[in-house]
Amino acid sequence: MKKINVRQQLHILVMVCTLMLGVAGAGSAQASPARHGCPAGEVFATNNTAIITDPADPRLRTRLTRFDHEVRGIIHAHGARPGASTLLDGVFWSGDLKQATYERSREFDVNRVGRDGLHHIAGVIAKQYHQESVLTFRCLPRTAPETDAVEIQAPGVSAARLHDALLANPGARDELGGGSVTLGGRLILIAPLKDLPVANKLTKSLGVAWNTAEVRYGNEEFVS
Repeated sequence: MKKINVRQQLHILVMVCTLMLGVAGAGSAQASPARHGCPAGEVFATNNTAIITDPADPRLRTRLTRFDHEVRGIIHAHGARPGASTLLDGVFWSGDLKQATYERSREFDVNRVGRDGLHHIAGVIAKQYHQESVLTFRCLPRTAPETDAVEIQAPGVSAARLHDALLANPGARDELGGGSVTLGGRLILIAPLKDLPVANKLTKSLGVAWNTAEVRYGNEEFVS
C-alpha cells in the first residue's frame, strides 16, 4: 500500500474541513426536518360553530376538555388509537367578512390508522359537531405520490403576532387562510406544497428564522 506523507495528510485534512464547512453553510438557510416521529395521522377539529371576530371573546378561553374526551372516544371506537392532544388558538382570514376570525381547537394525534380510517374518523367528527370540514394531515416521504402539503412548526409565535402578520400579507391570508398557535407559543401551519414559498415568507415575517422551523411533508385533506 502506498504511504501518504505529512504534506498529503494535511492537504486531505484541509479538503475535508472545507467540505464540512460548505455543507454546514448550505444547510443554514434550510428548514429543519421534524425532530420527532410523526403520528400515523393528525386531526384538527373543534366543536365551535360560531364566527368569532373578537380576540377577547370568552369562548376563546375554553380548554375543550369534554370535546377532547369525546373525540378520543370516537378515535378509539373506530379502530384507531388516540395519542396526544394539543390545545390551539387559531387565527383565520374570512374573505366574506374581510377580517380575521378566531377559534379554539385541538390537534389530535391518531395512531394505528390508515388513509381511509383517518378520513372516516374525520367525517364522523365533522358530522357530530356540525363542522363544515375537519382537517387531517398524514406525514409521508417528501417524494411520495400522495404528498401534497407541508406542516410547519416553529417556536416563539403568539396568536396576536400571527393575526398581525396575516393582515400585513394579503397573499398569505388569501392562499393559506390562517394558522394556529399552541398555548406554549408554537406555530402550526398546514399549507399546500405549491404554497411553500408563501408559508416560508409568512413564517419569516413572524420573526422566525427559517432554519429553526420544522417541516413535515405529507397529505392534507378537508373532510366534510
